[in-house]
Amino acid sequence: MFKNPGTKWPIIIALSIAGVIGMSVVTIKIASSHPVEMSNYEMLSYHDYDHGVNDIIEAKIAFDKKYSIVFLTPQILEKGTVIEYKITDKSGNAVNNAKIEAVLTRPDLNKFDVNLTNPSISEGKYTFNPVDLPKVGRWDILTKVTVGSDKRFFNLKADTRNPDTLEF
Repeated sequence: MFKNPGTKWPIIIALSIAGVIGMSVVTIKIASSHPVEMSNYEMLSYHDYDHGVNDIIEAKIAFDKKYSIVFLTPQILEKGTVIEYKITDKSGNAVNNAKIEAVLTRPDLNKFDVNLTNPSISEGKYTFNPVDLPKVGRWDILTKVTVGSDKRFFNLKADTRNPDTLEF
């Protein structure tokens, strides 16, 4: 086909460039149908977390000097999970004026997030209404506790399939 061997190299280079461009288009099409989930570690976007990580750590240290948080829920279940925390000051007195925001979220997909609001409060125990989780498996429990001007993020990892799986 090519009588002059010098004419095949420009064609090979052009075909290679077209192949790279074609594979780039295919990659973009596949990636656009599978979007990346943004991290919500500490209930913040990763940009906000990275930007304010030193403030978050300092706030945690200040909070822990004054208060203690205990997670009382023995197991995360697919149906009827009740999330419960106990907050006390360092003297052991119940803290009943904290504001708690909690989210049950899948580590891989934010579509199934379950927001928990308005817990009942009794002697420092903050109990959220029972929730049914839309999927079996691993869940992250992201909590933000605010007492006055002090705040702390409290994150746990749990699994509905294994009652012994609870990671701080």
